[in-house]
Amino acid sequence: MNTVWVAAGVMLAAAAIITMYRLLAGPGTLDRLVALDTFVAVTMCAIGTWAAYSLDSTVTYSLTALALISFVGSVSVARFRVRDDDLSRVRDDDLSRVRDSDRGEGGRP
Repeated sequence: MNTVWVAAGVMLAAAAIITMYRLLAGPGTLDRLVALDTFVAVTMCAIGTWAAYSLDSTVTYSLTALALISFVGSVSVARFRVRDDDLSRVRDDDLSRVRDSDRGEGGRP
């Protein structure tokens, strides 16, 4: 049975490392937000795995707190974030000219 716990720990550690890389190297705010949500989910899985391994149910209350904080934090960031791309500062008619020139239509004069 120890093999199962070791395998679970290795998989959780690998998921945490990959998620941390995306969190640190993410090109945009939303990429980092998704990585943070994933990291919290991996942490919650690790807490659940520890609770099953140690047969200690007192740590499961932290799962509820993490889920609530993660949800509220994600909604807050998604609601109040500033756009990352440069095209968000361009007016709509200028944006249509950029898109038309990319298609080879020349755009409006």
